[in-house]
Amino acid sequence: MTTSTTDYIEYGKRILQEETDAIASMVPLLGENFAKVCQAVGECKGRVVFAGVGQSAHAARKSAASLASLGTPSFYVHATEALHGDMGMITAEDVVILISHSGETKETLNMLSVLKNLGPKTIALTGNAESTLAKNCDFVLATHIKKEAGTIQFAPTSSAVATIALLDAMLSAVAVGRGFSEKDYARFHPAGSLGKMLLGDESL
Repeated sequence: MTTSTTDYIEYGKRILQEETDAIASMVPLLGENFAKVCQAVGECKGRVVFAGVGQSAHAARKSAASLASLGTPSFYVHATEALHGDMGMITAEDVVILISHSGETKETLNMLSVLKNLGPKTIALTGNAESTLAKNCDFVLATHIKKEAGTIQFAPTSSAVATIALLDAMLSAVAVGRGFSEKDYARFHPAGSLGKMLLGDESL
């Protein structure tokens, strides 16, 4: 089978449109749960911990870095590594965000069972609000994404993009709620072209 230039372009457009539609589908569903999660994160006296495995781990790692750059102490832990000693980094004053699209990921659920004894607040970020993870966490954020973009439904596309977008919405809302400004952001990101722009310092 020969794939033409036009075929590649049209398929690429299809993926972008379907992922755009997936993000847009979450907008009217944002409500009380989102506000409660933002409040829990904003009032956290410890650190905000992001955890997951597989594609969810990538979303967790990115979001931990983004939230830290917005002035909230946070870090990422792999759900499997957490069960092999990394749970020692988590305290009862922390908030732990557990990411699993299915909400049934074994490693993530195993981590949650240990967290119950440690005492931090837990937030499920999942595609299924009726999942085991969602039902056993203190708070729930659900993307409600049922279908991936494209013809290969096993590859996380829309669900992965929607997860990151929903986390971006949450961490940005928390930063604004705390009165975080561009000047504050510059303190945590002084280097590179962004640092130069924010600080007006060409010597960086």
